[in-house]
Amino acid sequence: MSLLTECVTPELKAIEKAGTWKKERMIISPQQTRIVLANGTQALNFCANNYLGLANNREIISAAKLALDKYGAGLSSVRFICGTQDIHVELEKKIAKFHGREDAILYASCFDANAGLFEALLTSEDTVISDQLNHASIIDGIRLCKASRHRYKHRDMADLENKLQASMSSRLRLIATDGVFSMDGTVTPLPEILELARKYNALTFVDDCHATGFFGKTGRGTEDYFNHLGCVDIINSTLGKALGGAAGGYTTGKKELINLLRQRSRPYLFSNSLPPPAVASASKVMDLITNSTKFLDRLTNATNLFRNNMKAAGFTIMGDNHPICPIMIGDARLTIEFADKMIEQGIYVVGFSYPVVPKDKARIRVQISAAHSQNDIEHALNAFVRVGKEFNIIK
Repeated sequence: MSLLTECVTPELKAIEKAGTWKKERMIISPQQTRIVLANGTQALNFCANNYLGLANNREIISAAKLALDKYGAGLSSVRFICGTQDIHVELEKKIAKFHGREDAILYASCFDANAGLFEALLTSEDTVISDQLNHASIIDGIRLCKASRHRYKHRDMADLENKLQASMSSRLRLIATDGVFSMDGTVTPLPEILELARKYNALTFVDDCHATGFFGKTGRGTEDYFNHLGCVDIINSTLGKALGGAAGGYTTGKKELINLLRQRSRPYLFSNSLPPPAVASASKVMDLITNSTKFLDRLTNATNLFRNNMKAAGFTIMGDNHPICPIMIGDARLTIEFADKMIEQGIYVVGFSYPVVPKDKARIRVQISAAHSQNDIEHALNAFVRVGKEFNIIK
């Protein structure tokens, strides 16, 4: 252990010196718009993945409590032994119906869904072509498979086409991309990807974690945003963001694919099934959003209000009209100091810097929620302007 300490300590000191140390602030309240930190600070939360504001929804909490009483705290088993309850099957059917797919399979997280897909589906005769800025879970999942692996330049369709042309001899070719890139709030060029997939007879995979439930006209994600519902071959997403924020992920697509994953996907076969309260929470969310856009409509209005006013104030804000609103600062240390100052102003945000984002591209990633009121948005805007002027980010 002394040798371990000797090796690790210089690396920790280097992180701290670079100003990229990631603090973990303790929250003692539920995940909601207004949170309370362990030191007593009360703040408006503007950096949760709680896009629809459902993490502390009373109907969802009640559903979880009922499931806890009826089904217990957990299953102590994987699905194929004695870990499948009727509520697991019911939720998978709701997810498949929501996406207009034949079937779906639940995982402990979308990280597990991504870890379990590529290895089970692709062989050494296949090729996977991945956007270079895909989420770490996609990258790690691809590393586990034996397929030929290629990265195309971020959202660069010419480069993607070149790599499709170079892999014509493969049995299967799979194009893998995030639907929405979480650090930038930008959207993958899905129509062009689908066109190339048709041209070169390739499969398409989209990780829609930052789109499911709240992006597109009906909240059905990136496909919905581009009016291409039902066109993507494989969709992975999460229950841990907009869909209640508890835990869980899934893959949805053709029944044959889902059957294969049930037989071969290692995270599915060797991980306990989702706890009943988490399943019931997500199932209730699906009921709330499948036939209603009321939460989505609130989120759209709040997002437009924040984005338009931040741009008018002089901030550089990235993203494609998405609730992820990266406020670009550049310098890593300045970004962390800016975020700390915002918390003093009663606005909870976090600075992101290398290696989470590229060097000199540090930013504060604001995330808007349907639970944010107009007053909440205006409070955040005023705080950003005050701190922005203090740090000479804006005039």
